[in-house]
Amino acid sequence: MSDTKAVRAIFLDRDGTLNADSGYVAEPDDVRLEDNAAEGAAALEHAGFALVITSNQSGIARGFLTEVQADEVDARVQALLRERGVTITASYRCPHLPEGSVSRYAVECDCRKPKPGMLLRAARDLGIDLSRSWTVGDGARDVEAGLAAGTKTVRITRDPAETGDGLRNFCASDLAAAARIITARE
Repeated sequence: MSDTKAVRAIFLDRDGTLNADSGYVAEPDDVRLEDNAAEGAAALEHAGFALVITSNQSGIARGFLTEVQADEVDARVQALLRERGVTITASYRCPHLPEGSVSRYAVECDCRKPKPGMLLRAARDLGIDLSRSWTVGDGARDVEAGLAAGTKTVRITRDPAETGDGLRNFCASDLAAAARIITARE
């Protein structure tokens, strides 16, 4: 696949980036979008990026929610974004946690961020050019996974002292601010 035809993507963490992180969200009615999340996602989609959610969901391995409940929460996040004109291209989740209480998910894996497995799988599945893509999330694990996969990154943080390195890693107060950083560099 040539570079001009490869997809550019934004890998978005879910909790704390798209929806408010209120713990282990198990009910669709508990989903609330983060301030400016829809606006930022819309700007990135308008700029030609595919939007791909990559989310650690250790609550499944901990027994706090099931995969069916996680699917329902994912669907609610996507529905709220769709109501605001935003389309999520794909969604990937890691349900694993080695010390989890649900044996089926209590395993070491390559998909749990900070490992880049989810991003690499999405790149294979969707024809994504990782060198032309970005990872946005509210945790160090998101940034580490993005950098390990070969993307540039933006960390959502409320700490004005955090600035990133200004080369491959940036910081922003919310997804709309992240979108401004990304589109200014593309």
